[in-house]
Amino acid sequence: MTVTEATTTLLEDLAAVRRRTLDLVAHLDVADLERQIAPIMSPLVWDLGHIAAYEDLWLVHRHADADLLRPDLAALYDAFETPRAVRGDLEILDYTNALAYMSAVRARTEDALLSHGVDPVIHEMVLQHELQHTETMRQAMMIAGLLPPGEPSLRALPDAHRDDWLRVPAGTYALGAPDDRFSYDNERPLHDVDLPGFQISQRPVTNGTWMRFVEGGGYVRREWWSAEGWAWKEEYDITHHASVTDGHPDAPACHISWFEAEAMARWRGARLPTEAEWEKAADRLDGVGLVWEWTASQFRGYPGFSAHPYREYSEVFFGDKYRVLRGGSWATHPRVATRTFRNWDLPERRQIFAGVRLVRDLDHPEHEAS
Repeated sequence: MTVTEATTTLLEDLAAVRRRTLDLVAHLDVADLERQIAPIMSPLVWDLGHIAAYEDLWLVHRHADADLLRPDLAALYDAFETPRAVRGDLEILDYTNALAYMSAVRARTEDALLSHGVDPVIHEMVLQHELQHTETMRQAMMIAGLLPPGEPSLRALPDAHRDDWLRVPAGTYALGAPDDRFSYDNERPLHDVDLPGFQISQRPVTNGTWMRFVEGGGYVRREWWSAEGWAWKEEYDITHHASVTDGHPDAPACHISWFEAEAMARWRGARLPTEAEWEKAADRLDGVGLVWEWTASQFRGYPGFSAHPYREYSEVFFGDKYRVLRGGSWATHPRVATRTFRNWDLPERRQIFAGVRLVRDLDHPEHEAS
């Protein structure tokens, strides 16, 4: 059997991603791996089982037309069949058995790859799926104080004290991913959008600036909040996240919800960027990739959207409930964090490694609320 260069590269990539996953949790006690840290997060061991089940489904069952290794686990590790809130109550595989399941699936994957070759879409999709789950696992670990030494790695921004705004002239922009590389269905098709001119902050909002918002009444002055955001803040007694005070004042503010980001933008006399504005300016901005950056855009399909290879990746989330985030975070692998990648979450979520970058119109005067 001739092993192609593409096959060899993919085998190496699969192995490297798996090492990264297992290294992430190597320092944890089994009890921490198997408990549910928060209702909005899965037990870490569920993520491990889910990674294996997803790989078996796509790279063995569908790619090589083989039976599932453990059909009895299909529903248990299906994200839609088992919402996060109930995963801690299910009889999922324990850590030892989850590792054995991952190893057994990987052996099948390697056999299927050698016999059926590389599918550039589903193999890349499965690789990135595992990389995305390690970021989600880091979110759970952050909540519980279980991150490995040295994380989170949010560095101070250069010239963070400067209030620099980048002027972007009006014009037509081709939004989305080109056809010559892997991308998700929600990034396609590439299409032109007409954008008015705008100004975008050179850097994401820092912890120091966020504390000025706090000290200026950011969480007590109603006028900066939407009705929905204010109701959420009041119901859950929300104030600034502890990471804002714990972090370096010149590092990007993190664990910011969309509601908070929107209120902070109003305080600043600005607004959140649309995702088209963000994407157009992204390659000229400092600090991209340190925190996810909230946009004003609702998560919807682009004109001409077509679900591929399955509806549940994107299409079932389209609508007015979710807001789009761009750019990636310190925990996002570069393979995932492309300029066109669209993340999404509910506007109240704070577990994600999200911050904010501000936009204002070209003719907007500089001012800050008092």
